Amino acid sequence: MLDNNSFVLKGILDASFEQRPIPELKPDEVLIEVKKTGVCGSDVHFYAEGRIADNIVTQPFTLGHESSGVISKVGTKVTSVKVGDRVAMEPGATCRVCDVCKAGKYQLCADCIFAADHPKDGTLGRYYKLPADLTYKLPEHLTLEDGAMMEPLSVAVHAVSYIAKACVGQNVVVFGCGPIGLLCMAVAKAFGMARIIAIDIVPARLEFAKTYAATDTFLPPLPVQGESKIVYSKRTVAFLRETLGVEERGPKSIDLVIDATGSETCIQMGFYVAKIGGTYVQVNIGLGVPSCLLGA
Repeated sequence: MLDNNSFVLKGILDASFEQRPIPELKPDEVLIEVKKTGVCGSDVHFYAEGRIADNIVTQPFTLGHESSGVISKVGTKVTSVKVGDRVAMEPGATCRVCDVCKAGKYQLCADCIFAADHPKDGTLGRYYKLPADLTYKLPEHLTLEDGAMMEPLSVAVHAVSYIAKACVGQNVVVFGCGPIGLLCMAVAKAFGMARIIAIDIVPARLEFAKTYAATDTFLPPLPVQGESKIVYSKRTVAFLRETLGVEERGPKSIDLVIDATGSETCIQMGFYVAKIGGTYVQVNIGLGVPSCLLGA
């Protein structure tokens, strides 16, 4: 049966809408009519570069994983949701029985079927199927757009709360004022972090970050001709410390650094700006292998 118009990527800058078969359901699965989908940076990497790290596009697949929709059909054993329910969609279906799944770290499951993790198809189609318990009914006050934002928001909650274990009164630097960086700032603000410093190379993004969740912003200076990335990163961090009154230790130091860019210089600056004994969390996937000098 064909009535599943989907956005299919075939290679670099080569995508088109095509019909795909409507998925067949197992007894514990549901079919979702996808209504809203956010475009993730990973989708952009696949589209523009044909790869993410070592995952190179070799066969056509459907993009998209930040989605919400309406339940269209339910399996014979499903009781948690019904046809017509508006739901947020968890894009990663795991085995649920391995050691990491049982430890609550299901994102590390070796058998995870994650939407748009090439060559697995994603959610940018009319229909997508999931185990019923990986769909979450949206309350009336949340829109389908809100539902599609639950996946990137969960990335920010995971980074700030679960990984970094952020605490009230701490200071954080966030590199990158794109959607993930902004959401990390929002979560940091919700957790009561005292100082939230946003760093980006686009002034308009910094202006928005200041109105959204950041307490401070920092626009890095331009590199000097012939200057190495390491030297530039150290010089920029020294300028940041001087400009914003950031210290290496004590209450004016940086407890947590989150990089949401994947840029080599941002990664370098992140290590240099974090306080002695601070925490660094890498959220974004960059290109190549970054170089960083670490002290003993």
